[in-house]
Amino acid sequence: MTSSIASDTVTGSPVRLQAVSAADQPEVTPALEELYRGFEQELLVPLWTEIGDLMPAHPRSRAVPHLWRWERLRALAAQAGEIVPVGRGGERRAIALANPSLGGRPFATPTLWAAIQYLMPGEDAPEHRHTQHAFRFVVEGEGVWTVVGRDPVAMRRGDFLPQAGWNMHAHHNATAEPMAWIDGLDIPFQYTSEAQFFEFGRDEISDAERITPERSRAERLWGHPGLRPVSAAPGSTGPGSPLLAYRWEHTDRALADQLALEAEGFAGTVGPGHAAVRFSDPATGADVLPTVRAEMHRVARGAETVPVKETGSSVYQVFDGSGTVTVGEKTWSVTRGDLFVVPSWQPFSVRSEAGATDSDSGALDLFRFSDSPIFEALRLDRTEVEGTTR
Repeated sequence: MTSSIASDTVTGSPVRLQAVSAADQPEVTPALEELYRGFEQELLVPLWTEIGDLMPAHPRSRAVPHLWRWERLRALAAQAGEIVPVGRGGERRAIALANPSLGGRPFATPTLWAAIQYLMPGEDAPEHRHTQHAFRFVVEGEGVWTVVGRDPVAMRRGDFLPQAGWNMHAHHNATAEPMAWIDGLDIPFQYTSEAQFFEFGRDEISDAERITPERSRAERLWGHPGLRPVSAAPGSTGPGSPLLAYRWEHTDRALADQLALEAEGFAGTVGPGHAAVRFSDPATGADVLPTVRAEMHRVARGAETVPVKETGSSVYQVFDGSGTVTVGEKTWSVTRGDLFVVPSWQPFSVRSEAGATDSDSGALDLFRFSDSPIFEALRLDRTEVEGTTR
């Protein structure tokens, strides 16, 4: 009876151990085989059989470099707009990027979600909230307002719109044209760490929230460079930025000024011909979201960035221009709207081939979001530039 139970337990165990003849492994003997069967029965795994996978010499991401073409994404989203309703159940007409090595899950990387969202004319995406931190980034079009905490916020090309977790939000399209944008969230991170919550809000927003103001209340209070409202006490804004929209006109000007300063012989760029800005919380100076970093990069025509490896993963979208991107062993030519993934500790570099015919700025503009705040908070951040690690 004991033998039968043990046999059934071993058969049903998810642990499978195989004795192998190798320099760093114990000698294969009947005693070792018996020991491994005992481990399987009690759901035990010895470190000496797993250390190569559990403790590699450097990060080995489960994600792989991959590119999604905006033209194809946009066409499929428009097709979905004609046949898939927006409402309770589906909640959003959002179509997530699925990294080809993550088992078909709707995850761009093990920690980051990226999706194209599409809203038809006159449509509303119903109100809800979730603990996942989120943002919207607009590569083309306008006419949709996102309503966060009953504050209508305009969405236009080049705008970055962060929204910290557990804020009620909805969207409405006030125009006669459909609109698409990308959503970024930390869904995979919260899914893996089993920390997520979700709650439905109202089925419909009020008439007062359907207004289309030029500036949201959040912008009127927080959207003044270098100025913090005295009425906002330290710590009163909660996690994430209280500014709900970072407008393209300001981002564009900052990037142009950096390259102009470089041309005049002054410091300001992160590398030759490479300007970059990071979106920050005006209340604290920290990242706009606790788990997500967002940046905009501008690479002048003909400039090439040096290969960089970082712990943690990133998703990029080409905002404007064209160029050649290399991630690990993959190299692609990219144009406006294309999205690609840079997994953890994969070398990344870009060469700008943009000009006046395909870019408003004459340069290659890249929007980037990453999980860097998580790695920095855990002191697991590491960067390698041309063989120098920091």
